[in-house]
Amino acid sequence: MADIKIDIVAPERQLLSAEADSVSVPGTEGYFTVMGEHAPMMSMLKPGFITVVTDDRPDIYYVRGGFAEVSPEGLVILAEEAQPIREFDRPRIETAIQEARDAMVAAETDRDKWGAELVVISLENLLIEAATLEPGSIAH
Repeated sequence: MADIKIDIVAPERQLLSAEADSVSVPGTEGYFTVMGEHAPMMSMLKPGFITVVTDDRPDIYYVRGGFAEVSPEGLVILAEEAQPIREFDRPRIETAIQEARDAMVAAETDRDKWGAELVVISLENLLIEAATLEPGSIAH
């Protein structure tokens, strides 16, 4: 019994437009779950995985930043980048971590160093989270 309309939109394509029982979303202040009749809200997104559950079957999508809006019409994810979990590119994330580490070393201000450190932590946590997902669902 689907209770919420979900749309996941990335700049290059719409990944999903469906009805779901629940959706878990990686908000910047932590994951949150949206179900039918959820209170309206907006949240920025951190790199993570959106889990869309329909009939007890989860579909997982990788998202890198963007916004989530919950309204009476449903949940809309406007992502900077998004793709189905099977397209998640672990080596690309590892490269991004190294680039952020290099930026930390090269940072001239505490603010720049702190910003790069947040990127490193966020992406390292993303890889840890990816490792907990279904084996075989992510390319290595």
